Amino acid sequence: MSREHGSKPGVGGLRSDGQSNVERRKRLRQLALENVNLEQDPYFLKNHIGLFECRLCLTLHLNEGSYLTHTQGKKHQNNLKKRAFLQAKKSGMVRLPKKKNKKIIPKRPTIGRPGFEVIPQIDSQTKEKSILFKIEYPKIEKDVKPLYRIMSAFEQKVEIPDERYQYLAFAAMPYENIAFRIPNEEIDRSRNKFWSKWNTKTNIFSMKITFKIKKQNTIQIFNRNQNSLKSVVQQNQNQN
Repeated sequence: MSREHGSKPGVGGLRSDGQSNVERRKRLRQLALENVNLEQDPYFLKNHIGLFECRLCLTLHLNEGSYLTHTQGKKHQNNLKKRAFLQAKKSGMVRLPKKKNKKIIPKRPTIGRPGFEVIPQIDSQTKEKSILFKIEYPKIEKDVKPLYRIMSAFEQKVEIPDERYQYLAFAAMPYENIAFRIPNEEIDRSRNKFWSKWNTKTNIFSMKITFKIKKQNTIQIFNRNQNSLKSVVQQNQNQN
């Protein structure tokens, strides 16, 4: 007569861990069923085909023990908390956090647009084009320095966007904001070609913007040279 390794004569074979776990769960279910009255569970239902349903989670179970195990699980417990919260909310027992009212900052009154002067310039040596702006703020508020911003045509909401242009805006309270349409070209931000200055004595804000010279396409230069060469050859042929 064969017996498993480690067992004693006259004693059954050793049980595996799986068998022990199955029997342990059966004992726990049996103890739970003895102490819990499922008839008082509002979510417990036995359907017409003999299966057990959880009306809260909409799950099916083969036996009462399986249903009882389900009630101790995370899904069932979370649904119980949600149901309790909804019932308390419906009865007015739950205080919902009050929505914070957004603070409406009143618009500060302005005194109109500032005076300005726009001076187009061209460098005689580099042929770079530039624009000098002079904005007058005689009644600017104390300790306020004018601000400027360069924005694309799609950021402003006053004119129909045009990719050929960009905008230079100036702001200083209590004056209205003003903006100028300038070419949408690359700006040379070198120290002496892109600068701003605020004169506190005259209350004039000056700013200079210089545009970089567009680099000619190599193919265009080659074609131009070819055309020039052809014209020279034709002139020589006509003279001969």
